[in-house]
Amino acid sequence: MKMGFLGRWLAKSPMIATLLAVLLPAAMGSAQGRRIQLEDLTKIVTVSDPQISPDGKSIICVVSRQNFDENRSDRELVLVDIATGAQRVLTFERNGVGSPRWSPSGDRLAFVAVVPYTPDKNRSDDTTKREDSSQVFILPMGGGDAWKVTNAPNGVEQFAWRPNGKDIAYVTGDDPPNQREIEKHNDSFEVGDNSYLATGAPTPYHIWMASADGENGGGEKAKRLTSGPWSLPKGGPQQGSPVSPISWTPDGKSLTFIRQEHPHSGDIGLTTVQVLDVETGEIRKLTSHEKLETFSLFSPDGSQLAYWYPRDGDWNNINEIFVTSAAGGDGIDLTRGIDRNLQRAIWMPDGQSLLVGGHDGTRVSLWLQPLEGKARKLSLGEVNPTWLFWIDAAVGPKGEIAFTGSTASQPSELYYMPSAADPPKRLTNFNQQIAAVQLGKVDRFEWQGPDGFHEDGILVYPPDFSKDKKYPLVLLIHGGPTDASATDFYAFEHLVAAREYVVFEPNYRGSDNLGNAYQWAIYNDAGDGPGRDVMAGIEAVKKLGFVDESKIAVTGWSYGGYMTSWLISHYHIWKAAVAGAAFMSTSDGYNLSDFNVSFRYVFKGSPWIGGNMKDYVAQSSITYASQIKTPTLILSNTGDSLVPITQSYQLYHALKDNGVPVKFVAYPVPGHLPAGPVRKRDVYSRWLDWLDQYLK
Repeated sequence: MKMGFLGRWLAKSPMIATLLAVLLPAAMGSAQGRRIQLEDLTKIVTVSDPQISPDGKSIICVVSRQNFDENRSDRELVLVDIATGAQRVLTFERNGVGSPRWSPSGDRLAFVAVVPYTPDKNRSDDTTKREDSSQVFILPMGGGDAWKVTNAPNGVEQFAWRPNGKDIAYVTGDDPPNQREIEKHNDSFEVGDNSYLATGAPTPYHIWMASADGENGGGEKAKRLTSGPWSLPKGGPQQGSPVSPISWTPDGKSLTFIRQEHPHSGDIGLTTVQVLDVETGEIRKLTSHEKLETFSLFSPDGSQLAYWYPRDGDWNNINEIFVTSAAGGDGIDLTRGIDRNLQRAIWMPDGQSLLVGGHDGTRVSLWLQPLEGKARKLSLGEVNPTWLFWIDAAVGPKGEIAFTGSTASQPSELYYMPSAADPPKRLTNFNQQIAAVQLGKVDRFEWQGPDGFHEDGILVYPPDFSKDKKYPLVLLIHGGPTDASATDFYAFEHLVAAREYVVFEPNYRGSDNLGNAYQWAIYNDAGDGPGRDVMAGIEAVKKLGFVDESKIAVTGWSYGGYMTSWLISHYHIWKAAVAGAAFMSTSDGYNLSDFNVSFRYVFKGSPWIGGNMKDYVAQSSITYASQIKTPTLILSNTGDSLVPITQSYQLYHALKDNGVPVKFVAYPVPGHLPAGPVRKRDVYSRWLDWLDQYLK
């Protein structure tokens, strides 16, 4: 779902301006035939994680298909020949495959897959109840079966080939120091900066190394490389992008990684770049910064290192790419001139430039940023690289570029560029059935917002749109807020438009598509400023002449749910509302969510210090809930640690007690979004039915 997360605004420094006027579109089907329907979701294929082979001849990627019978996504590793487009499936009936990585010579492929937990045969007293876990497997490309090379009881979080091709470094979680006591039900724990849903103290994640040879190559003889109460950052279901990767020097003697001072989820901002000497175990801190560093990566020759850091060290600013000497130092801010929130940086093979990317107006753009001089934006045509707090791309041995991406009418596919100067070529057509249905036109839309901001968003028209008719207007407000609505493929916007609604997706201040000043402007102004941006956008859309002003609905998930609840409590033009995982109470966020104390970065500190609580109360939409009159559908997961369901309960009771039509539907699962295609379909179905009930 393109519903977003609280993203960098709450989680990390994580999370589009060509400024062309948009006039009335001429009518507008992308193809002749039937309109998209809810059941078409079953046909959508997702392509991700492309990796170019060392010989530059093929690309491996992950292909996911939705399995409604089992409520899961079934994933395969597919090898695509660049010259012919021929495909070969490399994995069959493996659960949870992903993260394909070529060996340095290209003769083997490492990947992760989920394996069932089996008790330790060497321990008769092993009563630990562990979940199934992801382990690293290696597949010989010359033929033969894959073998497992890790045996990490708590699973593998990430891994990286050593340049000699003989070893695999990987990250896994430690057992609790009192594991035996926990097994005997003595399982109390000391609370720290963790989610209210935590059932135990968090344990650190550390680096190990295993041999890549033979069955369980090093699984039983893995070597621990780091230890201590600090941790590498942990991924998980709340995280949109991959965890900050470990990266080897070309000589295989050192690794760079991100150190988090405490493993508690609320301390995710306390991260710095570190370099580990693998033989001696010595660890050194690279820069003078004390927090907010992520995603470190050695240059091809090992002399330099790139890392992510917010502009001027301010959590609320855009993410920029720094480059420094491998010997140490803060280095230089390489991408200040781009003025976009960059969510990927990959060294080009010559070590003289980096491929970087991020939201850019209503597009997702890639730039080639040299170590000296100005960045050059790549010409991608109508294709938008996949963005989910991360740009899904890879670079080959000669500077080739592979990425997964979509257009407004074509879901994700694999694209290839022989060089940064060449246009992208689509290599796959997994979603041809979806591309063949009749879709409405998707356009960029601009307006002059308050406080001097020139703003933008997306308009999606019904198929066979006529400017002479009046249409209900449905707002789909993105989450984040460090995110943006773009002209990529978003199935739900087309499902809504197919019901004869015009869809408006505004990018409000705090969005990461229009530069640092726009993104930073949400600091300590969570609802009021963004609300005025959205309302200015609606007024501009009305002037186009086709909006039925008596039928306007507002909807969104996560921060989009917060904006929905803010708007229906402050403005009274709405016929209906849908608030998914709505962030309602900023103090509840500070105290209960997994990002908890990280809220101090986006307000003026802790709500419990001085007079700060007044800001938290003023910017909590629940404060104004008694003013809501709009019929509202509330959706939430019971196990959402990012936006605790307690906040949805507050909204539900506030509306019910005031006689406002309300329905509250909960999903009994963890995570910020309902897991699996069955629940996703249910969310979409209820959302659409609620709109139809009040707009038809």
